[in-house]
Amino acid sequence: MTTLDDLGDVRGKRVLVRSDLNVPLDKETGTTITDDGRIRASLPTITALTAAGARVIVVAHLGRPKGAPDPKFTLAPVAARLGELLGTPVAFATDTVGPSARQVVADLADGQVAVLENIRFNAGETSKDDAERGAFADELAALADAYVSDGFGVVHRKQASVYDVAQRLPHAMGGLVAAEVQVLRRLTVDPERPYVVVLGGSKVSDKLGVIANLMNTADRLIIGGGMLFTFLKAQGHEVGTSLLEADQLDIVRGYLATAAEKGVEVVLPVDVVAATAFAADAEHDVYGVGDIPADRMGLDIGPESAALFTSKIADARTVFWNGPMGVFEMEPYAAGTRAVAQVLTEVTAGGGLTVVGGGDSAAAVRKLGFADSAFGHISTGGGASLEYLEGKTLPGISILEG
Repeated sequence: MTTLDDLGDVRGKRVLVRSDLNVPLDKETGTTITDDGRIRASLPTITALTAAGARVIVVAHLGRPKGAPDPKFTLAPVAARLGELLGTPVAFATDTVGPSARQVVADLADGQVAVLENIRFNAGETSKDDAERGAFADELAALADAYVSDGFGVVHRKQASVYDVAQRLPHAMGGLVAAEVQVLRRLTVDPERPYVVVLGGSKVSDKLGVIANLMNTADRLIIGGGMLFTFLKAQGHEVGTSLLEADQLDIVRGYLATAAEKGVEVVLPVDVVAATAFAADAEHDVYGVGDIPADRMGLDIGPESAALFTSKIADARTVFWNGPMGVFEMEPYAAGTRAVAQVLTEVTAGGGLTVVGGGDSAAAVRKLGFADSAFGHISTGGGASLEYLEGKTLPGISILEG
């Protein structure tokens, strides 16, 4: 795969950079960025290009607009924050490929940066129709002389700014995507053992493929988060009003049987924190997994489970973690996630490879006060990471290899 160096001299050239700037915004204001980790992760590639004299055109998405402009998904606050972090003004186009975009790009000088409005404001970006997507890619490509893929969080999507533009311009992989791929290869090609995978989050169905594939590579599989209740139910436990995917019970039973056959240790909680309602101030208590009241919902793993999980992670040489252990946004249900994060920092300090698999996991460690540097790698793309570990071909990577 080509890297930035392979693009040659970019001074004076217009370089279209597909970044992942899909940051969380405060729900009250709708404009305040609550975690700028993805913007920070995009800085090295952008800085390298501007230092080389390129005219950098950043394209990205925010949220899930329906292929048309929607003010609540504008990238304006993101462009402003990018400028603050770069320490230089960043121009902002109020459309994707229209008059504003063309003018902003035309006005760029060597070493300057512009951000185009939310790329998903154009229906062609996410269209399943190759012709429609290709027509939009033609318009994007017309703005630039070269293309750099640096949005790892979207490389599993066959979209215009991820896949089609790379077919139309000299292209390269940005530093962020290169680093992500390098780390994920370490997880899939002869990982140092013991290799422990920690999975959380709400739904088993979101992780079916990766669980199946990890049965062939991981030594231990630790299950927490909302998905744990489907596992407990599959074992015959009462789970009260906890999140449950009843249609996945047979599949989960099959996974447990396969794990036993392959010698993969599946570690499930022995206790949970269950509450009367999904609220921080709801009455809550710790219950053994066989004693969850019928009228309570589990919102975190319990203290004995946290100790168990910690003991099963502590001797690992490779750890991949995707998904919080509970509703970490509410302090009464954050202890399980905090315990996992803490032991990962200790594995890192001991020379092991720890990978925090993006999305809610990355947001959790930052919210709970852990520094990014305390982990081996914090991925910017949870979904892309999972699909890579699942063994799927990622369109945004495969097109760069062609």
